[in-house]
Order: sequence, then C-alpha cells, then structure tokens
Amino acid sequence: MKQKEQQLAHHIYLLLAALFITSLVVSNLIFQKFFYWYPLDIKPFGIPLFELSVGILPYPITFLITDLISEIYGQKNANKVVVTGIFASFFAMGIILIADAAPALQSSPVDGKTFSSVFSLSPIAVLASMMAYLLAQLFDIRIYHFWKRLTNGKHLWLRNNFSTFLSQIVDTSAVLILLCSFGVLSWNLFYGLLVSGVVFKMLVALIDTPFLYLFVYLFRRRFKLKIGDDIDLFKP
Repeated sequence: MKQKEQQLAHHIYLLLAALFITSLVVSNLIFQKFFYWYPLDIKPFGIPLFELSVGILPYPITFLITDLISEIYGQKNANKVVVTGIFASFFAMGIILIADAAPALQSSPVDGKTFSSVFSLSPIAVLASMMAYLLAQLFDIRIYHFWKRLTNGKHLWLRNNFSTFLSQIVDTSAVLILLCSFGVLSWNLFYGLLVSGVVFKMLVALIDTPFLYLFVYLFRRRFKLKIGDDIDLFKP
C-alpha cells in the first residue's frame, strides 16, 4: 500500500474510533431517561412496543463500527478501539464526578441539585454498564472473526448479524443482572427491559447490515482489497 493510502486508512480508522468513543460515552451520559417507542404514534391507537433507555439509541452504532473495523482493519485494531472506549468512559465519568462535587453559585443557570440528578451517575450503574460493554464487545469481535474464518471471508451478513445478536444478548443480560443485583433497578423490570432491549438491538443490527455492506464495498474498492484482506496500519 502506498504511503498516501496508508495515511488515509489511518485517518479513517481514527475517525471511526472517534465515532465509536463518542457513541459509547454519550450512551452512558443519557441512559437515565426512558421512553416508549410507538409503532403507530396516533393516539389513542398508538400501542407502546418498547420501554427503553435513550442510552440505547447510540449504543448499537458501536457494534456496527467494531464490525466494520474488524472487517477492514482486523481483530487487533478492533480490540484496541474497545479498550480505548473503556478508558474514555471512565475518564468522562471521573470529570463528571469532580464537576458534581464543585459547589454551584446561586446565580448558576443549573443548580447543584439539578446537575446531580442528571449527571451524577451511580458508580455501580456505570461499572455494570462498562463491564457488560467490555464483555459484549470482545465477545462480538471474537465471534465475528470465528464466522469470518469459518466462511473464508464470505457471507458478510452472517457474521455481522450472528456476532451482533449474540453479543447484544450477552450485553443486555449482563448489565440488567448487575443493576438488579445491586438494587439500581427492580427485578420486576428485568424481563421487560431484557426483551425490549434485545429485540430493539436485533432490529437495529438487521437495519445496519446494508450500510455495512456499502462501507465495506467502498473500503475494498478504494484500497484495492480482496475478501479476507486487512489493512495493516503499522506496515511501513
């Protein structure tokens, strides 16, 4: 690969990593708000289908990006993004805790109580989310490459959906078990949140498959890659 193409590939990798980290950090900042998704938003006929945290909205993007990085840049570079995302999330939570501890002025547009209720996240909730995320993402990458080797790099839709389906079940189950075990959520919410969370994430995984095909096609065409080839970011 020429030097200019190597630099372009590296810049794209950094951009994907930035999108991944932003989606992950934001999902942990906004997760305390819950909503209903109505298949028909015509009241009174709209029937609530899913009860979900808004934090779930950017979260599936992280799995699309890790699948894309896995396909083009390889397993090691995908794992690096996952570990970096963990560091960024804990760093962001540390900044928020320091900001929450700082006393608010009387003239402050946002008082201390309001700030705490929105941004002062439970350390247990954050830890549970991060542990579930790490487990699910590493599991997703491993399963993705297992199917890639098994199919000799063919059937992209198969490894994308199978890896995401399984990892989303692991992620949603793990985080809810931890949150319910530590009393952050009530156990009577467990099954509803589990089913709605898994089904929603699976639907998103199905929807993002055409986009993955498009991005992979554009990458392979731009960098003249064959099926099974990876871009080595550190190759001189």
